[in-house]
Amino acid sequence: MLKLFKKTEKIRCGVVGTGSLGQHHARIYANMKGVEFAGIYEANPARAKEISALHNCRAFSSLDELADACDAVSVVVPTDKHAQVALPLLAKGCHLLIEKPLCASLEEASQVLAAAQSNNSIVQVGHVEHFNPVMSFLEKEINRPRYITTERLGTYQTRGTEVGVVLDLMIHDIGIVLALVKSPILKIDAMGLNLLSKTEDIANARIEFENGCVANLNASRLSLKRNREIRVFQENAYLSLDFMNQKGHLVKKSDIIAYGLKMKVGLAKPGDVSSIPVGEIPIEKGEPLALELASFVNSVREAKQPKVGAVLGKTALEVAIAITEQIRTKAEKMK
Repeated sequence: MLKLFKKTEKIRCGVVGTGSLGQHHARIYANMKGVEFAGIYEANPARAKEISALHNCRAFSSLDELADACDAVSVVVPTDKHAQVALPLLAKGCHLLIEKPLCASLEEASQVLAAAQSNNSIVQVGHVEHFNPVMSFLEKEINRPRYITTERLGTYQTRGTEVGVVLDLMIHDIGIVLALVKSPILKIDAMGLNLLSKTEDIANARIEFENGCVANLNASRLSLKRNREIRVFQENAYLSLDFMNQKGHLVKKSDIIAYGLKMKVGLAKPGDVSSIPVGEIPIEKGEPLALELASFVNSVREAKQPKVGAVLGKTALEVAIAITEQIRTKAEKMK
C-alpha cells in the first residue's frame, strides 16, 4: 500500500548524481513548491561541495543516509550504474525517477521492477520528451498514424558513451512512437556504425507494427548540429513538429485535395505548394524536465502510477536492445 501524503505535506526529494543533467534535477527540486529538497549524493567530493553550496542543501556521505532523509529520489548516474544505485534505494522504500534508459540490461530492469513492487515504490523512467508540450499536442491530435519519421541528432561528447546511440538518444523516439502507435511490433530492421566510440554512434531503425504503421527512426551523436524532429502521416493530415524548439505545423488532407482540384481548373499552378494552407501549431512552451519532475512528485503525493512507469520504460528498453543487437550482429558479419 503506497503512502498517501497530505496536500500540505512536503515531499522530501533528493538527487543521486549531479553531472550535466543531475544538476538540473537539483535546481528544479530546490525551487519546487511542495518539495523539501533534502540534498544530494555525489561521488565527486568537489562537485558535491559545489552543488550543496549552490542550493544550500546537504551532501550525504552515503546512499543509505540519503534514502533515510528522502521520500523520492532522482537517479541521474551513468546507465550502467542505474541498478546498482536504484536497488538499495528501493529497499529503503524510496520512490524513484530513474533517468532513461531504465537500465543497461533487461535482467537489471527486471530486478528493479521486482524491487519496486515488493517495496511498494513508484518508479518513473526519465523519458523526458513525454512531458514536452509537443508530445502533449501529439497525444491529442494523432489518430491511427500510418507513417512516422524521427530524427534525433546530437554533437559528440564523451558523456553517455557507456551505451550506444540507440540507448543514449534513439530510445526517446522509441518511447514516443510506442505511445503514439499503440500496436505490437511486427518487424525491426536496423543498421548502425561506430566511428568514435566502442558502440554505435549512428543508427537507423525501421519498425513495422501489426496495425500497418511504419516508423523510421534516425539517431546520431556525430552531428554538427542538434535536432529533435518528428513527422507523422495519418489519414487526415501531415504533422511536422520540433521537440527542441517546441513548434510545428500541419497540413490537412482536405486542403491538399482542394489544391488538386484548383490545379485541374487552372486556379493553381502545379508545384506551387504556397497555395496549400499550412497551419502553425500553437504550443505552449515549457521546460520538459520541470514538467516531468512535477509530474513525478505529484504521482508520489497521490500514490498513483506515473505517466512513464517502469513497465513502459522496460518495453522501450526491450526494443532498443533488439535494435542494438541487430546492429552488432550485422557489424560482426561485415568484419
